[in-house]
Formats: sequence, structure tokens, C-alpha cells
Amino acid sequence: MKGVSYVTDDSNKKVAVQIDLKLLEKYDVEMEDLIDGIIAESRKDEEKKPLADAIKNLRRKGKLK
Repeated sequence: MKGVSYVTDDSNKKVAVQIDLKLLEKYDVEMEDLIDGIIAESRKDEEKKPLADAIKNLRRKGKLK
């Protein structure tokens, strides 16, 4: 894909990806969705908390009225 390059290790295994910033600007909504998905996947095993507790916490911190 144009604008995308892979970084490989000594055994030629793909370990990272480089994306041209101009490509990111062109697909900013899709990239945001991709990043959101990566974050969600990385947090899937975290402890779940009730929404009511999250709202209380945000109100206490003054971030929600």
C-alpha cells in the first residue's frame, strides 16, 4: 500500500509499521477508528466498573455536571 512501510527484525519478521502522515490526514476518521479499536482491545481484560460509578467519579472531578 502506498504510504505504508513495514519495519522488520533480523529474521525479517514484521515488528512495526510506518505510515506517511499525509496518508493519515486523508483517512483521519478511519485511523481514529483503528486506534480506538486497538485501545479497546488492549483494555479488554481490565476490571469493569459500573457506568454509575464512572459518572460519579467524573462529577466529583468537575469534568461532568
